[in-house]
Formats: sequence, C-alpha cells, structure tokens
Amino acid sequence: MSRKAAEKRGNWGEHIAAIWLILHGWRILGRRIRVRAGEVDIIARRGRKIAFVEVKTRRRASDLDLAIDAQRLRRVRAAAIALADQYACADDTIQIDVILIAPFTLPRHLSNVSHG
Repeated sequence: MSRKAAEKRGNWGEHIAAIWLILHGWRILGRRIRVRAGEVDIIARRGRKIAFVEVKTRRRASDLDLAIDAQRLRRVRAAAIALADQYACADDTIQIDVILIAPFTLPRHLSNVSHG
C-alpha cells in the first residue's frame, strides 16, 4: 500500500475514532498533536479524565490484534507526558487509550492500556 493510501486510511480511522469518543461522552481537545517525543492521534476529556489516544486502522479486523505494540505505547506515553501540562489540570486522571478500527466492525476502545 502506498504511503498516501495509508495516510488516507489513517485519517479515516482517526475520524471514526473521534466520532466514537464523542458518542461516548468524550470531548475532543486535540488531534494529531506532535511533540519531540512522539505523536498523539487524539486527546480527549470526559469529566476529570484525559485520554491520550492511539488509533490504529487496518483493512481487516483480523489484523487488529497485532496493530499495537509496546514500543508504540512507549512513544504515545512519552508524548502524553510532554503534553500533560497543556491539557490536564491537577485533579485530572491521565490515561493512554487505544482505539482499533477496521471496516464493517465497531471500534474497539481499549482504555488505560499503559500503566508505567
């Protein structure tokens, strides 16, 4: 798959993930936020929770189980740490979430996947 096609599929997946979050009571604070440590696809708030969300989009649902790895989660966590002061208040809980997207399936939202 070409880089342009992969980018288009990724944008589609992030759009679907943002809609999913909104439908589940989250407010989108930012999308595709880049810092030196990495990139966060979506930053969202629900009440006192701030979620730094990694979105993975695949052509087949069967490919989603292998879409995320520890190295990617470390980069998202590092970016979240760098961005936390901009998006979170002192009383907020910060978490790393993953949303897995494939055509013709409901998004899979994995909450608080990185603990340390």
